[in-house]
Amino acid sequence: MNQLKIKRHLDALAQRDSDLQRGLRLVRYPAPRIREQGFETFLSTIVSQQISTEAAAAIMRRVRELLPVMEADRVLKLAPGKLRAAGLSARKVEYVEGLARAMVNQEFDPARLVEMEDAAVIDMITSLKGFGVWSAEIYLMFSLQRSDVFPAGDLALRIALQKLKGLDQPLGEKQAREVVASWAPYRSAGSLFLWHYYRGAPT
Repeated sequence: MNQLKIKRHLDALAQRDSDLQRGLRLVRYPAPRIREQGFETFLSTIVSQQISTEAAAAIMRRVRELLPVMEADRVLKLAPGKLRAAGLSARKVEYVEGLARAMVNQEFDPARLVEMEDAAVIDMITSLKGFGVWSAEIYLMFSLQRSDVFPAGDLALRIALQKLKGLDQPLGEKQAREVVASWAPYRSAGSLFLWHYYRGAPT
């Protein structure tokens, strides 16, 4: 979503949610988040799992040195141990090679995701080893730019929602989805706002 669409969607949500309206006055509008579609983004998603942003960036630099042309078939031609030497764990190497093999064998084609409904995209991505619902929802939001996605598995998002709503108890994924159900069909803009609020709201 571009900045204009984010603003339009959040303004619509603010009309029906006084908490979000108050939050907007405090921290204003979030910036867009746009990621490329395709193999490199999926590989980067695997690399970044359960490590810091800085560590993931360092590993991705080394992976790009190994793969100047970032294509699935090039991964399968790498000498054994190259991805491990770049900093990926053995399990992440397995995930990356599984992703590459699925694409080379035409079992998984990111280009097809553009035409699919959100639920079907999530099913397709989570069929790959190493990808859960959160990863699929992030791809929907940032790469496919879908407008009504709420990645409830994201802890920062739930903490921000709890704070925005002034709730005493932490929210589980199911509870968080229930709280933002009324934000449909603009839950992606609401999610972007919550990440922004998480970083910028007064304590």
